Amino acid sequence: MTWEKLTDTYVAAIQHGLADLPPDATRVGVVRRPTGWFHAAVDENQPELGPPTDLLEAFHDAEEDMKMQGLCEEGAHNAAWDQVGFGAAYRAYLEESADAQAVLSELEDRLKSGESLALVCYENTEKKRCHRTILREQLEELLS
Repeated sequence: MTWEKLTDTYVAAIQHGLADLPPDATRVGVVRRPTGWFHAAVDENQPELGPPTDLLEAFHDAEEDMKMQGLCEEGAHNAAWDQVGFGAAYRAYLEESADAQAVLSELEDRLKSGESLALVCYENTEKKRCHRTILREQLEELLS
């Protein structure tokens, strides 16, 4: 199946040799504001698939508030995700943004043509929730 050519990971796993990726996978960054060291770990970045700036700002503000209340980093991250309705807001963005739709269509075509893709962002999803998981689900739905 085409969706078997789709995987995901986080940038630190790539940098430290912990990512279990197919050797032929194109590493596609999906972050709005990549750093130089992020660019060095991926083959390309598609900022249109990163969460929109206003959602990121609301999330980071809520996360900081949670940390001030004494939650650990992971706890604050996940609580802020829920507080701002991150998952639903990101799904709505993917459906409503013409730019995001265009990139999703391009990635879908690439997967259908047999290319292996690995979606990459910053978060280790064993500890923190991440838009990358939602993005992967969206692509898998397009391919089924």
